[in-house]
Amino acid sequence: MGFLDKMKSVGTAMTGGAAKVSLEYPHQMLKPGDSINVKVTVVSMGKEVKSGGVFVDIHATEVGDVKCKTCQKMVGIRNEIVKQAINIAPAFVLQPNESKTFESTIQIPMGQPTYHGTVRNEWTIRGRLDSFGNDPDSGFQVIEVR
Repeated sequence: MGFLDKMKSVGTAMTGGAAKVSLEYPHQMLKPGDSINVKVTVVSMGKEVKSGGVFVDIHATEVGDVKCKTCQKMVGIRNEIVKQAINIAPAFVLQPNESKTFESTIQIPMGQPTYHGTVRNEWTIRGRLDSFGNDPDSGFQVIEVR
């Protein structure tokens, strides 16, 4: 393997391109404390992937614009209300081109429900493979928590 091939391999690990991750869950209205079934599928993109485990991340973020009383300007806010990583599989090695599926039941954390207005609270969920560099993940998807 030449120098450029090694650099490309490092780049793939750093950007999360070492594996493809997909997340399946029921797209339904949820309440804090509800349990849902999740399925995370990970696929090696051609190289061996050493993993520290499989996680489902759930975030709730309050975002919007509010008027600052002291400066009389609109100020953007972004407050993380919930940030939870739920481990659904232990460390393992994914062989080149291998695919593995992990299923689990997780609980929606307690927190402020989803709301919209001048300020809104958005909940998101993603599947993630803990590995060297930038963790491959499914990308965050919006969930409604009422």
